Amino acid sequence: MNVLAFLIPVSLILGGVGLAAFIWTIRSGQYSDPDGDAARILMDDDKPSDG
Repeated sequence: MNVLAFLIPVSLILGGVGLAAFIWTIRSGQYSDPDGDAARILMDDDKPSDG
């Protein structure tokens, strides 16, 4: 049972660090790509048919 007294706080701290890192990436705009969306629609992904 002494192991749980150590592992529970450690897991909560690691989860909090992960959540803080995720929130930081959202606030710093790392997931926004408006130019990529505009260029992606112009790309031709169709492969020519061989038949």
